[in-house]
Amino acid sequence: MKIAAAYIRVSTDEQIELSPRSQLKKIKEYANKNGYTVPEKYVYKDEGISGRNAAKRPEFNRMIGTAKSKPKPFDAILLWKFSRFARNREDSIVYKSMLRKQYGIDVISISENLGDDKMSILIEALIEAMDEYYSINLAEEVRRGMMEKISRGGLVSSAPIGYKVVDGELEIDESTSDIVKYIFNSYLSGNTMLGIAEKLNERGTHTKSGRVFENRVIKYILQNPVYIGKHRWCPNGSHGSKSHYRDNTETIIYNGHHKPLISEEDYNKVQQRLSLNKTYARETSKHENALRGLIKCHSCESTMSLLVNRGVRYLQCTGYTHGKCKISHSVKYDYVYNSVIDALQNIDTVHIRKHIVQNNKQDQNKEIIKQIEKEKHKLARCKEAYQAGVDTLLEYKENKDRIERHITELTSTIKQFDTQKRAKIIRQNILTIMPQLLGTDVSLSDKNAILKSVIDKVIYDNNTKRLHIFFYSAL
Repeated sequence: MKIAAAYIRVSTDEQIELSPRSQLKKIKEYANKNGYTVPEKYVYKDEGISGRNAAKRPEFNRMIGTAKSKPKPFDAILLWKFSRFARNREDSIVYKSMLRKQYGIDVISISENLGDDKMSILIEALIEAMDEYYSINLAEEVRRGMMEKISRGGLVSSAPIGYKVVDGELEIDESTSDIVKYIFNSYLSGNTMLGIAEKLNERGTHTKSGRVFENRVIKYILQNPVYIGKHRWCPNGSHGSKSHYRDNTETIIYNGHHKPLISEEDYNKVQQRLSLNKTYARETSKHENALRGLIKCHSCESTMSLLVNRGVRYLQCTGYTHGKCKISHSVKYDYVYNSVIDALQNIDTVHIRKHIVQNNKQDQNKEIIKQIEKEKHKLARCKEAYQAGVDTLLEYKENKDRIERHITELTSTIKQFDTQKRAKIIRQNILTIMPQLLGTDVSLSDKNAILKSVIDKVIYDNNTKRLHIFFYSAL
C-alpha cells in the first residue's frame, strides 16, 4: 500500500468550506478506496490562514521540507481541493513541479480527480486559475462591503485613543479622552509636538499600543478627523500603516455616528498651524549638505539632520526631534562645517592616531566584520530550517560547511593595523582632498562623498561645544 500525506487548510474568510475534520475524513475515505494509507504524522493542517502566500503557512512549509527527505516519505499529497494547496498560480506551479519532477510525489485533489491524460493538465490549470480569480474577487467583495458600510457612516477600523468600540460604533473612552483634549489644547496654546510628547511621557502616559509618545504620534492624532466626528479610510493603504493616508488621493473621509471630542473650529486651527510649520522646517533630504550622515549626537549617537527655520540652517539630533533623545543638540550648520574644515587643515598624526584607536577598538575592518556577522546569521537560519524540517540533514550539512568555509576565509583577511602608518596615510589623504573641499566649483554631494572617504563620524558634544572626529580608512 502506498503512503500519502494529507494537507488541510481552512481560511478565516471562507465560511462555506469543509471543516478540517470533514476534509480529513474525505481524504481518508479516498485513500482507503485508492490504495493509500495516511499516517497521522503526515497530516498537515493550516487553520485560519490564507492560501495566497505559501511563506505564511508553517504546516505547508513543514510538509514540503518532509517531502524532500530521503528516502521518499510518501508517494502523494492528498487535498480536498486544489485551492487548499495554493490560490497563487506561481506557488502552485513551483511546488507541484518540484514535488513531481524532483521527488516523484503527486499532488491529488480528491474532489477534482482529473486522471492522467494530457487534457487533465489543461483542466487542472483552469481550476487553479478559477481559484485565483475567486480569491481576488473575494478581496474585491470585502472592499465593496466596506464601501457599503462607509456609505452608511459605519466603522471600518479600530478605535483610536480617546474612543472605544461598543456594539460596532465608537463611544468616548473617559479613561483616555482627556489625553486627546490635552494634545489639541496644548498645541493650540503654542506648544510643539515634541514638547507635548515629552510632557506625556514624563507623566507616564502611553499610546493605545502601550508605547511612549513621539512627535509623529502626536501629529497623527492632530491630523485625525475622527476627533471631529468623521471617519477616514484608505482602500488601497497598507494595513497597520499610519502614513498611507498622506497624499493618497483615494483616502475617503465621511461622517460618522460618534460624538466629537474636538470642535471643528479648533481642528481647523490646528491644521492651519501644521501647514505653516511645514514652511518653517525642512528635512535634510530637501536641503543637500556636505555633512549629510556624518554628524552624530553625543547623547544618543543618532544622526544630526539639517533643518532650515526662517532661512537659518542648523543641525539637530533626529532622536530629539522624534522625542527619543532628551537633550537638544541644536547648533548652526555653518559653525559645525567650518569647525570640521579647520580641524582637517590643522590636525596632526598624533590626534589622528588617537581617534583611530578610539574608533576601532571593537570595529576594525568594519566591512569584513559585517560580512562575517551576516554569514553567522545565515548559519543560524540554516539550522532553523533543518529543525523546522524544511531542509534535510544532507542539505543542512552542505549549507553549513559552505558558510563556515566562507567565514574562515573572511576571518583570515582581517589585519592588525599599524596605527602610526595608518595615521600618516590618512593625513596624506586629508592633504589631497583639501583643495576640493575648499573649492567653490565642487557640489555639496561631492564634498559629502569626499569627507566620508576619510571621516567615519563626527560626534558633537553640546555640553562642551566640541567636535570629536573619528577617522576611517579603507586599508
